[in-house]
Amino acid sequence: MIRYTVTPADPAAHLFAVALRVPRPDPDGQAFRLPAWIRGSYLVRDFAKHVIEVRAESAGRPVAFERVDKNTLRCAPCAGALTLEYTVYAYDESVRKAYLDNRRGFFNGSSLYYAAVGCDGPIEVELRRAEGPGVTGWRAYTAMRPQQVDADGFGIYRCEDYEEALDHPVELGDHARVDFNVDGIPHAYVFAGRCDLDRERLAHDTQRICHAQRELFGQEPKLDRYLFLTRIVASGYGGLEHRASTALMCSRNDLPRPGVAMLAREYRAFLGLVSHEYFHLWNVKRITPDRFAASNLAAEAYTSDLWHYEGVTSYYDDLMLLRAGIIDASAYLDLIAETATRLSRTPGRRVQSLADASFDAWTKYYQPDENSSNATVSYYVKGALVALCIDLFLRRHGGTTLDEVMRELWRRYGRAGAGVPERGLERIAAELSQRPLAAELDRWIRSTEELPLAELLAEFGIDARPRAALGDADPGGRVSGKPQGATLGLKLKGGDTTVASVLAGGAAQRAGVSGGDVLVALDGLRVGNAQWPLRLAALKPGQSCELQYFRGDELLRATLTADPLPLDAWTVTLADAPGAEALARRKAWLGA
Repeated sequence: MIRYTVTPADPAAHLFAVALRVPRPDPDGQAFRLPAWIRGSYLVRDFAKHVIEVRAESAGRPVAFERVDKNTLRCAPCAGALTLEYTVYAYDESVRKAYLDNRRGFFNGSSLYYAAVGCDGPIEVELRRAEGPGVTGWRAYTAMRPQQVDADGFGIYRCEDYEEALDHPVELGDHARVDFNVDGIPHAYVFAGRCDLDRERLAHDTQRICHAQRELFGQEPKLDRYLFLTRIVASGYGGLEHRASTALMCSRNDLPRPGVAMLAREYRAFLGLVSHEYFHLWNVKRITPDRFAASNLAAEAYTSDLWHYEGVTSYYDDLMLLRAGIIDASAYLDLIAETATRLSRTPGRRVQSLADASFDAWTKYYQPDENSSNATVSYYVKGALVALCIDLFLRRHGGTTLDEVMRELWRRYGRAGAGVPERGLERIAAELSQRPLAAELDRWIRSTEELPLAELLAEFGIDARPRAALGDADPGGRVSGKPQGATLGLKLKGGDTTVASVLAGGAAQRAGVSGGDVLVALDGLRVGNAQWPLRLAALKPGQSCELQYFRGDELLRATLTADPLPLDAWTVTLADAPGAEALARRKAWLGA
């Protein structure tokens, strides 16, 4: 059996030591290949760039090897077992790579495990303790199946194959843990980082969310355990799904505080992240595109259906908060309004279709620039709204629901371990509804036409309409007050006066202001990040103003003519007196 032995060899230098033993290497010379990307994150990350000090040996003697390409090396033929030893630099705090210091360790297998090419079958992973100052009390946390481990989780684990080994991240350290049970399955949070949280509330809320999702899929699949490996930072947000765990990153203020009963916006957002990553247990990890399933991770794998896997998941992550009783129907409609507002503030929706956004993820979504909002659309944001449109359309005209479509995807592909062909969700939706959906789906997915949100929601007794924003901080949803001021068509980076982006056709772009410019003064008065919204609120549409800014080390001036506030913020509310049929549809969908 192939075995990986992972040692946090030098935490202060951020170095993992890995030994990969292959009992029966290829007699013509064993090849090893490290992944170029990690499943669930669609960018070539070239993990091999962090590998240093590679050597190979057999029977105590060095074995020569050659580099084949940036990810692959090949050893010379040898008679007995072959061991590849190497060191990996790990200092990336994201959920996608590996990290090690004197406080904690974390890694995804794609950062540390070379694949022994051509060697299939079960794999053992041995986790060894860290040595050195500051690493006492460490435990190992992973959803891998233990084979021979001690009370702290160190020892030998078993995986059925290389893909499974890649799909079980590992967290190391002296961390807080919150255990709870969901439908008889042990679940736990592991918190890496300082925190003061209401553990009972978090466990209770998460339990309800997970139960609602498991109910959707008929309490399948059965799991031995599930872990939420959560990194707590001063400012951060994100997650990456795995088959029996997820790696999360959140801000310290995102967690529920002891003694605070209200549902804070930050905590609601964190629960939305938890719901999103847990829903991936089905939609991505098991209901997965065949083009991804067939990939060996050596190069990009393209699909036009990422909107299905991420957008549909984004639709359900908020909906599950409603079904779990975390929020009520009005709060849920506010979340729809916020999503619609984000789409409305993306001029790129008129340029890039949802299918193209999915296909182009490798070069565009994960590598945004100052013009991205003008040229691209998010398959998360628009994908969630398209999923909403599909669900409402099926409920109104198709005699079925998106729930039924997802359950059929599970029965046909997820449960069977088969990859989903391109447009698989679309085909099943048409099959279950027994009506042609091609025209609607082509408009929503493969064109840049606006989505019929207001029209579809109206058929469910819901009022949806765009309005002028109250300011840059207005995310959409129900508000009080009246909009004031005008817009100059630019957005600033958080915390300073650097221009993050300019709106296509807006006042700033017309005057030649660009992303990366640093604002200095407006009409002779110094501009600060805190004062900027106040200055905009004092402007009137059509008013001319002089903007001073630095581009590089040159001070430039431009005269801008302020534009009226756009109707780009949405409000979505329950209609006061819907018709009987609309009310019945609304109750079937929202329970309200």
